[in-house]
Amino acid sequence: MASQTEYDLVVIGSGPGGQKAAVAASKLGKSVAVIERGWMLGGVCVNTGTIPSKTLREAVIYLTGMNQRELYGTSYRVKDNITTEDLHMRTSHVITREIDVVRSQLIRNKIDLFTGHGRFVDPHTVVVENENDSEHTTVSGEHIVIATGTKPARPDGIEFDDEHVLDSDGILGLKKVPTSMVVVGAGVVGIEYASIFAALGTKVTVVEKRPSMLDFVDSEIVEALTFHLRDLAVTFRFGEEVTGVEIGDETTLTTLASGKRIAADTVMYSAGRQGLTDTLDLKAAGLEADKRGRLDVGDDFRTSVDHIFAVGDVIGFPALAATSMDQGRLAAYHAFDEPANDMTALQPIGIYTIPEVSYVGATEAELTDQSVPYEFGVARYRELARGQIAGDSHGMLKLLVSTEDRTLLGVHIFGTNATELIHIGQAVMGCGGTVDYLVDAVLNYPTFSEAYKVAALDVTNKLRAVDEFRR
Repeated sequence: MASQTEYDLVVIGSGPGGQKAAVAASKLGKSVAVIERGWMLGGVCVNTGTIPSKTLREAVIYLTGMNQRELYGTSYRVKDNITTEDLHMRTSHVITREIDVVRSQLIRNKIDLFTGHGRFVDPHTVVVENENDSEHTTVSGEHIVIATGTKPARPDGIEFDDEHVLDSDGILGLKKVPTSMVVVGAGVVGIEYASIFAALGTKVTVVEKRPSMLDFVDSEIVEALTFHLRDLAVTFRFGEEVTGVEIGDETTLTTLASGKRIAADTVMYSAGRQGLTDTLDLKAAGLEADKRGRLDVGDDFRTSVDHIFAVGDVIGFPALAATSMDQGRLAAYHAFDEPANDMTALQPIGIYTIPEVSYVGATEAELTDQSVPYEFGVARYRELARGQIAGDSHGMLKLLVSTEDRTLLGVHIFGTNATELIHIGQAVMGCGGTVDYLVDAVLNYPTFSEAYKVAALDVTNKLRAVDEFRR
């Protein structure tokens, strides 16, 4: 038995991209439907990805007392025996609240929510199937937005039992804090979880087939992060590849191509993401995904089928919640011919390791490759009163400044509040501001934001020295 309803816009997926597309269309006075699996309202972002992993990070920082150890000693801890129940309690609370926020937004904007798996019947029609219900609903849309997100990719030949060998989704369901862990893959997710468990006291070994990690991040920042993680007893095996993982009664044994063997309680794979498109029956809509399940779109997020759009992780890079939100909003505007500015090229990147890493703009290597003349200025957190108060002496902020017109070319931060602080630099760069603004600005004291002024003075002094020589 089936019923069918027609809408101006049908959105498949309720993550950041789908949610914002739906709300934007509703604000334009359009009728909107959202299709989502019953237990995944808010998408991967709220349920298994961004929100729970960042909440887990906050719980670990608080319970381990890491940020206070410079003040109270290396043995300082808020709780001696940290259990997974302690960690799950906080993540469950935040997830529940975020799901309520998403549901409230949909209701407030008069958006209909259909629970189940969406599958194309034809380019304008999607059937919503629910495993627990013999009935199904069919919805049709003048326009459709695919925002189904991704799932962790699982390499062939590796047995995942979701207890000893697991992916980044399964890591949130661990029954106990492991004594030792192998993290396969030194991408953003792998390094974030490596730092989180290292802070808990887990002996972590990171295996990465590339010669280094996070090669898109400023090399000085990566060096600082690497040093700090090694200080937390993280072992790095770069240029190494896993050939097999054996599961024993209580532990695992990971074998590398070089012949090395690593025994550990847990192995976590961070091997990239796979687009969640295999159940959509894309062929019925006239679409085809690539081998990683991703969809190709144009600048307006339109697929090869004119009225079907795709946004978020399912279209690939940069696959960030922040960018997905804007993609969803813009897709809705383009669908209904609403005037809109394109996404700015100036996108901040945040990596929630312990401590945080964030940057915006170019790296030193990129500027050197492009033969762009620049000078840099650095502020160390240990020079800031706020750094001393917070107990963070290892953080740093680096400004890259054009020697030709003194504009900011890049901002790179490692340390407490990096993902918050980066927006100051982003705003100055977005408005075409120069380093002189930061020199002349009066900033609250004591704050981490003061690092901008310290770094600006540092680079200005270097520029002045060059100018004086020329005279």
